[in-house]
Amino acid sequence: MTTTCSSQHPAPWNKGKLTGQKAPLKPKDVWAIRVRLQLRHQVRDLALFNLAIDSKLRACDLVSLRVCDVVHGEHVCSRATVMQRKTHRPVQFEITAPTRESVDAWIRQASLKASDYLFSSRIHESPHLSTRQYSRIVHRWIDDIGLEAAAYGTHSLRRTKASLIYRRTGNLRAVQILLGHTKLESTVRYLGIDVDDALEIAEQTEI
Repeated sequence: MTTTCSSQHPAPWNKGKLTGQKAPLKPKDVWAIRVRLQLRHQVRDLALFNLAIDSKLRACDLVSLRVCDVVHGEHVCSRATVMQRKTHRPVQFEITAPTRESVDAWIRQASLKASDYLFSSRIHESPHLSTRQYSRIVHRWIDDIGLEAAAYGTHSLRRTKASLIYRRTGNLRAVQILLGHTKLESTVRYLGIDVDDALEIAEQTEI
């Protein structure tokens, strides 16, 4: 008795899905999301969004921030340093005035203490917002401004300010430091820099 193998193969996991690097947000997209959150008085989400843009942190590092990581005394810091989970190396980031204001408003509304997680979870099993919950929130923001949610993700917020800094300055080393990358090659890949980008920068430089 002989057996034959089926010619059918299971469908790939990514069939029908957009894969690859998620696009950074454009400045107009950032403001569109920010204005909607302000108008809806979504204090926590506004603080989360603003801090995600400023900090350029990975999702796992952003959601596990504690109040004491960004607050000294009674004031939100203009700069903060956290230890990255992925690289086990510290990274420093700026907290701009609008972000400090939104974070302070959230801390006061939620009556958070210094030892509390900045973005607590509504699920009892999780002490802070999970990366999956954060991802769902990001996709909701993207949907709200009419963009294709599948093209964006939590890394879009991490890449947004970094990409803008690179476009305006061409300073890869600065972006590498801000992202906490150990190798410059990682920053090049992360920003999606190609030959056209390099030539455009070169053309703007005269001797």
